[in-house]
Amino acid sequence: MNAKIIVKEADAKTRLDVFAAQVFDLSRSNVQRHIEEGHVQINGRKMQKKYDIKAGDIITCTIPQPEAYEAVPEPIPLDIIYEDKDVIIINKPQGMVVHPAPGNLNGTLVNGLLHHCKDLSGVNGVMRPGIVHRLDKDTSGLIAVAKHDKSHHGLAEQLENRTMGRTYHALVRGIVKQDNLTINQNIGRHPGRNSAERKKMAVLPPNKGKTAITHIKVLQRYTNHTLAEVKLETGRTHQIRVHMAYKQHPILGDPVYGPKDTKILKQVLHAKSLQFIHPMTGKLLFFDTALPLYFNEVLSLVSKS
Repeated sequence: MNAKIIVKEADAKTRLDVFAAQVFDLSRSNVQRHIEEGHVQINGRKMQKKYDIKAGDIITCTIPQPEAYEAVPEPIPLDIIYEDKDVIIINKPQGMVVHPAPGNLNGTLVNGLLHHCKDLSGVNGVMRPGIVHRLDKDTSGLIAVAKHDKSHHGLAEQLENRTMGRTYHALVRGIVKQDNLTINQNIGRHPGRNSAERKKMAVLPPNKGKTAITHIKVLQRYTNHTLAEVKLETGRTHQIRVHMAYKQHPILGDPVYGPKDTKILKQVLHAKSLQFIHPMTGKLLFFDTALPLYFNEVLSLVSKS
């Protein structure tokens, strides 16, 4: 990143790290590290993070590009539901990261796919080959992967047009009173400034964020919990988790959007079914999975409470 900004009078007397985090769209902890390393400077000089900026100060941000990395094949067992020369459907276990990222470069679904498939689409680059849509690390279930670019574009178009059917089962806190409801609330990056908040998504006003629509159907009510079928119309980051927390019904075991629970250590959210038009043959495909063991164990636990 190479950026420069001149401080206006209205922003004077703000701490350097606070201001730089906001204008350069970085977490405060990252900005503090870059200030200490001299990548963020005032008038060409290295300053302390607590420096109060002044009107007319020139703040430069010269953050070096991260070291290039290419995902490498690894012999990781995969639960393959379907495969042909164009697409592959995987039932991802809970706890598996979908693609490599700094701090988590190995043991991902992509590493396993590269070992199994050899070739995947390159639309999303070397770090996310073949990945059309993602699942959170702690969400289990079905994910579609493209083996070549034409297949990838066909699947991505269905996602964009909202014609790919994705159905989840979620166990949430509290009793959802309506049998059916639709949550239509925009989602975007959390407006908070601390590092924990900036990693989260949040429901935002209609003029901010991106459209996010989630359809909920109650399947079973327990004493203090509800089992729900959740269908995504859009696919924003953490959409189900954010929408359910917004409705005061966070996913059970969600470590980010729900309260900490020493009894439930796993997020109870499973991508149960997937439906789309095959991008090459035009055939309608539908896949469905049974709930995984961890999900059924928690269901048994809450049914007795």
